[in-house]
Amino acid sequence: MELDFTDKRLLEKLQQAFPLVEKPFDELGRDLGINTTETIERIRALKSRSVIREICAIFDSRALGYQSTLAALSLPEGKLEAAADIISRHPGVSHNYARNYKYNLWFTLALPPGEDMRVACEKLASQVGAESVLVLPAIKVFKIGAFFKISDQDEVAVGISNDGPYSQTTISSQTLTPAEIALIRELQIDLPLEERPFLGMAKRLGMKESEVLERATDFLSRGVMRRFAALLFHRKLGFIANGMGCWRVPVDRIEEVGKTFAASSQVTHCYQRVTYPQWTYNLFTMVHAPTQEGCLATIKLMAEKVKISDYIVLFSTREFKKATVKFYW
Repeated sequence: MELDFTDKRLLEKLQQAFPLVEKPFDELGRDLGINTTETIERIRALKSRSVIREICAIFDSRALGYQSTLAALSLPEGKLEAAADIISRHPGVSHNYARNYKYNLWFTLALPPGEDMRVACEKLASQVGAESVLVLPAIKVFKIGAFFKISDQDEVAVGISNDGPYSQTTISSQTLTPAEIALIRELQIDLPLEERPFLGMAKRLGMKESEVLERATDFLSRGVMRRFAALLFHRKLGFIANGMGCWRVPVDRIEEVGKTFAASSQVTHCYQRVTYPQWTYNLFTMVHAPTQEGCLATIKLMAEKVKISDYIVLFSTREFKKATVKFYW
């Protein structure tokens, strides 16, 4: 997709951190040398062209007391589409992809406190006629954060920038007031493109605009909110391939290798996950590139750096669902 330099810079700024101020489009435009009206119109045009998906808060499920997992189903090829449709309808499913492997349908699931993750996954597997299911919750998160560098791409680095790994072994569920929960619901809604986009939110909540912004900033400092930013349709920007690297890493090297991968600008996500006798890959990485060859080249360099050759790369062959998890709905 053809974008001018200002659009590219705007997309990069929107991904990094949307200003939590009364007039955020003033601030964004000032940094780019354009006025507020042009800033809003450019964002509106990028949304109409399906480049920007939404501008909203991304919360940490663990801080909110939710459980989350990656899960994979092994399905007969003839059942894949129907199964994907059923899985995608679940409100806790945010991502749902077909991948090139025996386990051919992969999805992420978030559930509120009190629900049994394994039972929920097995129920879905039974419902769609899966031959087997893997429930793969994270043991440790080394990195979460897809940031697509658009203004200066190259074939191997694929334009993904590293803004520092988001790394926490555990994060405690936080006690939230009813007012905070109401604000969390609002912050998850796609931000309106108007001069003071937080004002309507404040009125609906019976708060001052300044209080909304102060509380949102507090969510960031407490780790309840990971970021407030734009989410993009990255395929529109040329990042067609996404390769999920599944690695067998000796247990005594997990920390070292996980941190090395997380520090790589080409890696957007890095997790240690549970294993099973039939699935012994314990470290997962996500790499995006314009081509599968670009992904494989990046992952090969990663393997050489840590001297690990026991891995597979699963490519998504179809995207059935990609959305932001909505909490407290």
